Amino acid sequence: MAKVELKQPVVDEIKGYVENAQSVVLVDYRGLTVAQDTELRKKLREAGVVYKVYKNTMLNFAFKGTDFEQLSKDLEGPTAVAFGLEDATAPARVINECTKTMSKLEFKAGVVEGTYYDVDGIKVIATIPSREVLISKLLGSLQSPIANLARVLKQIAEKSA
Repeated sequence: MAKVELKQPVVDEIKGYVENAQSVVLVDYRGLTVAQDTELRKKLREAGVVYKVYKNTMLNFAFKGTDFEQLSKDLEGPTAVAFGLEDATAPARVINECTKTMSKLEFKAGVVEGTYYDVDGIKVIATIPSREVLISKLLGSLQSPIANLARVLKQIAEKSA
């Protein structure tokens, strides 16, 4: 069996994730302990993020012809990849949270909804709350004036009664 035939299933697996991903974040995981890596994987899994370590050449083949092809220049050294399938900012947000306790974990780059971000850009993306949090904040800010108006009208009605 040729080497290409052995590698093709891995490339196909990556392509499957790439097709469904809203975002991809590359990280350098050198120096993490097993316990830290386990904790990171657990947190990412809970956030609906697929986190894997692949050879850079495999990632290169899978990224060709996609929005994520821009990441090819960042595929040097040990690379772990986090695929955001449900929430585009989840990989960056969770990894950023973990970097506070895991100093060896470092961002390399990422693509979020078709836009390439370097290390600094991904750190900014990591500060964006999830879509659900943003929607609840919006609804809360819309509801507040209506609730205040209702309270004022109720007080006026009680006062005149």
